[in-house]
Amino acid sequence: MERTVFNKAQIELLDLMAGVNSEEELNALKYVISEFFARRADEELDKLWQNGQWNEQTLEDLHNAHYRTPYKQ
Repeated sequence: MERTVFNKAQIELLDLMAGVNSEEELNALKYVISEFFARRADEELDKLWQNGQWNEQTLEDLHNAHYRTPYKQ
């Protein structure tokens, strides 16, 4: 049985990366990919807001939350 190491999206990205010939091109590609994921995150947050799972109180709670691990002495 053949086991695939990379999924289709990863193979496509590797093929694209093979054509990157400079630091400038790499930075441009990284920017486009980060914009893609930022847009997806925005869309998901909009869905949470629209269906009532997120609201002003949720944002305030997150703003005041302290999730950092306390330092050990």
